[in-house]
Amino acid sequence: MEPFWLAVTNLGRDEVFIVVLALYTWLWNPGSGRNLGVVFAGSYLVNSALKYGLDLPRPFTSDPGLVSDTVRATAGGPGLPSGHAQMSATLWAGIAAQVRRPSMWIAAAVLIALISLSRLVLNVHFPSDVIVGLLLGGIAAAVAGRVAFPDAGTGRWAVPVMALLIATVLPAGTPREYGTGLGLFAGFWYARPNFAPPRDLAGRLIVGVAGLLIVFTVFFGLGALPSEVKDIGLVRALRYAGLVVVAVEVVPAILRRWMPRTTLTALTHPQPETVPPR
Repeated sequence: MEPFWLAVTNLGRDEVFIVVLALYTWLWNPGSGRNLGVVFAGSYLVNSALKYGLDLPRPFTSDPGLVSDTVRATAGGPGLPSGHAQMSATLWAGIAAQVRRPSMWIAAAVLIALISLSRLVLNVHFPSDVIVGLLLGGIAAAVAGRVAFPDAGTGRWAVPVMALLIATVLPAGTPREYGTGLGLFAGFWYARPNFAPPRDLAGRLIVGVAGLLIVFTVFFGLGALPSEVKDIGLVRALRYAGLVVVAVEVVPAILRRWMPRTTLTALTHPQPETVPPR
């Protein structure tokens, strides 16, 4: 069963989170996507701070033979809290809290449960790691469903600048997750998704495919930088902040035909569509 549970646990990879956040923002509700992105970045930073601050072991720490090399590759850093459980709960429960549909809650619950269970079955986390991760992710999701972050004024650039300044002073040897989280936070806070999602199926397919091609070209292109450069705190933060800006502002500008410009609607869930008079 290991291949099955590996496939499930890989739903908690960064690449999957990028795809889901991008498609949700482009195709469902741009304002909600931006709010969820800010919360997601904050949850990521909390997870990293607790994980490396507590520095607690994983089940295989004292018994390396407990897991295969392939499984061990999915387990970066210390144990508590589980990043897969926390970030999956933040993302999927956050979307459900914004969309507010029973079917989305059911889908979110199934995905979160499977991903969390995979961490236990694969022996890369203790139950306490997963439980704490789920609790933190649930809190983050509740925030995503209720809070709309300001998108104008001095705060639009002051908050991202502060995040990047923190990345600048990170000491050498700081885990790279801090730079990633600060970059995501800066990018989502700064981004202004002032576009309307495509309304027809053809437009959605074009935006989804072309947009992801652009985003992953940038993602892998920046990832190809030399390790001694790309993992410097500020450089890593700029990489991820730039990736978010490309996804939220550059992609809609390139695909303007299918993503018409509109005013930014910082809603936590989309407004019901109105039927035009005949």
